[in-house]
Amino acid sequence: MKTWLQRLFDVRRDEALPVCLAVLFFFCVLVALMILRPAREALGLRGGIDAVRWLFMGTAVAALLVNPVFGWLVSRLPRLQFISATYAFFACSLVGFFLLLVLAPEAVGVVSGQVFYVWFSVFNLFATMVFWALMADRFTLEQGKRFFGLIAVGGTLGAIAGPWLASQLAAPLGTPALLLISAGFLTAGLGAAWGIARVRSLPPAAAQGDMATTVDAHAPIGGSAWAGARAVFGSRYLLGMAAYVVILAVMATFLYFTRLQMVAELGDDLDLRTTMFARIDLITQVATLLLQALVAGRLMQWVGVPVTLALLPLTTALGFVGLAMVGSLAALIAFEASFRAVQRALMRPARETLFTVLRREEKYKAKAFIDTFIYRGGDVIGAQLEGLLGRLGMGLAALASVAVPLALMWAVLALWLGRIQQDMAAAAADPPASGRADRARTALPRSSP
Repeated sequence: MKTWLQRLFDVRRDEALPVCLAVLFFFCVLVALMILRPAREALGLRGGIDAVRWLFMGTAVAALLVNPVFGWLVSRLPRLQFISATYAFFACSLVGFFLLLVLAPEAVGVVSGQVFYVWFSVFNLFATMVFWALMADRFTLEQGKRFFGLIAVGGTLGAIAGPWLASQLAAPLGTPALLLISAGFLTAGLGAAWGIARVRSLPPAAAQGDMATTVDAHAPIGGSAWAGARAVFGSRYLLGMAAYVVILAVMATFLYFTRLQMVAELGDDLDLRTTMFARIDLITQVATLLLQALVAGRLMQWVGVPVTLALLPLTTALGFVGLAMVGSLAALIAFEASFRAVQRALMRPARETLFTVLRREEKYKAKAFIDTFIYRGGDVIGAQLEGLLGRLGMGLAALASVAVPLALMWAVLALWLGRIQQDMAAAAADPPASGRADRARTALPRSSP
């Protein structure tokens, strides 16, 4: 007799424990992030919108500098150890910021707020990247199609719980205490990660032809600290994923700065801005949860990864057309809720399945390079382009004239990536099957020695 979980998300009994731990892990990570995000947004605006554009560049530089450090950890340490080291670093940083706020509050100003903005942005990138890298390493492509959508629900619940906890605890405990609460959830998430990695592996027959279970998961991966960057620039498939992420970041940045400008027009009050950002986040997370509950669990199985990846570009094109026609804050909130809901409920789980067909080194190192530096590089491009259009006195119509054609190119790229993934999966399952499978193999370089 199947349970409701098995019927809704097609999770088998032997898979229930690692999936539940993954949901808990993502819940804790998103609570840790979202409990601090509204304050990050408000602090970033203190220096003005133009300053935020430069903060994006600072985040990209910081992500580039951190990448070789993370790559070195991946090369030298077993999986659980470098994951633990990453989350422990960010948890200790949160404690450090807490001590600064408590012991030297007079040092907190515009500059320190900008430092926190950049640090938090890097924290956001690496915390979610490491989580999804572990998912791509722990689960097969077939499993990812079935329950990455369910795992994403844990993140959405965390993204809803985070702002709610902030609103309930900030007054009685004080804002600095939120940093310790964030560190606590991050530590709890790390405990779940240990459980995911150590739970009994699937029998080999369940993962026939899949590379995820054919290696020693407890051995160091090896290779160089910069192997991820070299892999990206040496692979058509990884370059395609990098291009997909760049366009995603450009579109998200267009939407982000449009939101900043509309909220800034409401007034200069810090509390008002924080409240509005939190309200937008809450609406977005509720929309995401509804979409996940209704369709995300089965969509990749129904229409496939290529079409699922293309849904966000099509949503973006329609959203910018509607925003250019209406131009109101309500239209922006509706567009952003739709964009984020499709991004988190549908696109993100589908994009993460693209990594399941890679070797372990690319799952961590190349993914880290794409999801941190490449993503923030797209942010910088989007921020500067949006700023250029603004300085030229061109409004939402001009923004839409750039965004819509780019979104259509994005959709074509999504379909191509999905097809290449299918070829690579076929090559892994049946190497001599066809010439297409052989061509799919050439999409990736050999692992570094």
